[in-house]
Amino acid sequence: MKDEQVISSLQNPKVKRLLLLQQKSQQRRKEGVFVVEGRRELEHCVEAGYEVESIFTLHSPLSTIHYPLFTVTPQVYEKMAYRGTTEGIIAIVKAKRLLLEDLQLSEHPLIVVLESVEKPGNLGAVLRSADAAQADAVIVCDPLTDLYNPNLIRSSIGAVFTVPTVACTSEECIAFLKQHGIQILTAQLQDSSLYYNTDMTGGTAIVMGTESTGLTDQWRRAATAHIRIPMLGRLDSLNVSVSAAVLLFEAVRQRQAIAHSI
Repeated sequence: MKDEQVISSLQNPKVKRLLLLQQKSQQRRKEGVFVVEGRRELEHCVEAGYEVESIFTLHSPLSTIHYPLFTVTPQVYEKMAYRGTTEGIIAIVKAKRLLLEDLQLSEHPLIVVLESVEKPGNLGAVLRSADAAQADAVIVCDPLTDLYNPNLIRSSIGAVFTVPTVACTSEECIAFLKQHGIQILTAQLQDSSLYYNTDMTGGTAIVMGTESTGLTDQWRRAATAHIRIPMLGRLDSLNVSVSAAVLLFEAVRQRQAIAHSI
């Protein structure tokens, strides 16, 4: 443990800074850091190779922590914490940007591509499904939310650290997928086949847009095939995170069926 202080004032500069980092993406980008709340999320973050700058804890200092550590009073922690069930630990972590060329793909990669996703909670839920399906990566094209948004980290339960996640333009992503021979399956209602009739056992990118506007034409044109989930009720769409889970686990089902038949 390199440092230990007890912080009891909400006017403490360290508390003010952390709150600003939670609230302002511009400040996170300016400083190159972000906030992680919760022991499980922080463990995933450290395991992914992120560097912790400092830790704020509600409880007695932990002897196993080797970062600058500050103990805070319950009043201060309540102000700092997004939610109460985070085991009394919040950290400021140095950001790092993963690029497309940094991705380490399996022999038959499974990738989720999201175009212009704007709700951090949706992206976080997609990341949880991608982790569960052991997807190679999630690629966020032309993002409207930053990857270190506290709501995203919280809703992903740390999956943003366990699943390689890249932000780039749609053009860059399409070129990358074609370069690696990965089929592009766009989820759309028009001119599409049922998802379970589409072969997903080879390298596959499942591409989804926003619920309000769907995918742009450049993705529709770039697609190897268009797929859809049957909608039997009166509504014509599912939440993007639900759709991602359905399609990811169809790919898992197909791949496991082949593995078991060998």
